[in-house]
Amino acid sequence: MCWLLIDFADNLLGISWVDSGWVPILNHGNVLDYFSERSNPFYDRTCNNEVVKMQRLTLDHLNQMVGVEYVLLHAQEPILYIIRKQQRQSPTQAIPLADYYIIAGVVYQAPDLGTVISSRVLSAVHGIQSAFDEAMSYCRYHPSKGYWWHFKDQEEREKAKPKTKKKEEPSSLFQRQRVDTLLLDLRSKFPPTFYQVKKEPEPAPEAVKQEEREAAPKSSAPAPPSKPPPEKRARLQ
Repeated sequence: MCWLLIDFADNLLGISWVDSGWVPILNHGNVLDYFSERSNPFYDRTCNNEVVKMQRLTLDHLNQMVGVEYVLLHAQEPILYIIRKQQRQSPTQAIPLADYYIIAGVVYQAPDLGTVISSRVLSAVHGIQSAFDEAMSYCRYHPSKGYWWHFKDQEEREKAKPKTKKKEEPSSLFQRQRVDTLLLDLRSKFPPTFYQVKKEPEPAPEAVKQEEREAAPKSSAPAPPSKPPPEKRARLQ
């Protein structure tokens, strides 16, 4: 990351200046005299305005000179005045160097575009870096589980919630379509084989009746008489 090194001794964006004795009588005619006070840190003593003041000339002579000068750019009495610092190169050409605005007698230096963009970018980067640091503080990792988020108030919320049985969610349309596609793919790769089993012809009902008739007299025939047990004879001694 590239950091801008700023010399705070030369940086006038963070300071202001005011002379309470001039505030009640401040107007567009004397605002440059107010700005050229020796205690004003924004005023350059080597400017052409100081030369004109020492020679007691009017401000119209600034257009005929070359160098740094201060001009009144805008006035909205009695509260707002804008003064520009510029480098005079010719009567028709001047390069702006800085702008100063006076609000209720307080003098500030207007920031340039580069300073505004740098400040906004630095603020955005600081906010993003703080967000990443806070997010990383909630990140956890375990070799068997992987990454997950662990927030400070997560345990309290889980304890406060009533315990309810989780209902089994039905499968989604995407899951059903995906499973059907896999089954069709497996069926095309491994088609099922069908085997035909030959059935024996059933006997005619007349033959069944004839077999029943032949078996009936055999079962009705009388059984042979059983022999009586042998008589017991006395043994001779």
